[in-house]
Amino acid sequence: MKLNPRDARSYIARPDPTRPGILLYGADPMRVADRRQKIITALIGPEGEGEMRLTRINGADLRKDGALLTDAIKEQGFFPGARCAFVEDATDGCAKAIQNALESWSQGDANIVITAGQLAAKSALRKLFETHQSAYALGIYNDPPGRDEIEATVQEAGLGPLDRDAMDALIALAQTIEPGDLRQTIEKLALYKYQDSSPVTVADITACAPASVEAEVDDLLDIVANGTPHLLGPVLRRLEAQGSNPTALMIMALRHFRTLHVVASAPGGAAAGVAALKPPVFGPRRSKLERQGNRWSVERLQRAITLLVDTDLTLRSAGQTAPQMALVERALLRLTMMNR
Repeated sequence: MKLNPRDARSYIARPDPTRPGILLYGADPMRVADRRQKIITALIGPEGEGEMRLTRINGADLRKDGALLTDAIKEQGFFPGARCAFVEDATDGCAKAIQNALESWSQGDANIVITAGQLAAKSALRKLFETHQSAYALGIYNDPPGRDEIEATVQEAGLGPLDRDAMDALIALAQTIEPGDLRQTIEKLALYKYQDSSPVTVADITACAPASVEAEVDDLLDIVANGTPHLLGPVLRRLEAQGSNPTALMIMALRHFRTLHVVASAPGGAAAGVAALKPPVFGPRRSKLERQGNRWSVERLQRAITLLVDTDLTLRSAGQTAPQMALVERALLRLTMMNR
């Protein structure tokens, strides 16, 4: 049967050992592996693998020998306790062997955990678990973690209280990095705040968040919007060394200045404009947008947008021969000087 996302969280935390097993599938192997590890640890405990109560089977081996899984769920371990049989990288070619194991499963046998890549709706493996009366199928998609999942991760890490802005900043961070990176950031934050009882702040999260190309681009756009040309060159060189695409930089700059135009044009001023943005903006970026919206006039922002559009068209022109990054640097430098 299908496991919906709401019930999936409680199942992953406390899987039902009276159910024969679960199929986890999805395009992102890291997300699938993260859920799989939580389920196995919850079933057999943190020492289960060391006590040989976990049997690992590769999907390719199961396709060659269909009895491997059935034998694994029936065998008795040397150590007492719950057991688990884990099949990694399963495909539809494993469906018959897994079906035989599910049909022969009874209470006391090892629980079955199957992981697979992206499976089509007509997949034999998906149909096997989705139509089974007691086994589960859980599709894991590339949606960012929600508030409930982030709060659960914060609690697992033993992190102290978060103020509202800090939680909003974590939610915003979850939109831009992988779930594994988010978990590592929260664990790093817990170490950062070790024996510190004060609430976690946005500044604490910023100090622990992973560096990224997106962060470098944000720094670049802040330099341009704040009118500090002497800082422009070094950041642009770093982005160029990281392989940033000039056209992508223009698109992100255009998006930023269009947002500033919306903020500066708001009837109630920049603060009202930032508050009305969809999706909402939190943390340091909110303060930066408000400050920049007050700094730039609507007329100058219109000129800036025109300059960015013209540069973007030049970059995409078939007859363009000048170095693209040089064109980007010239446009950004003109913007930086425009509002000084």
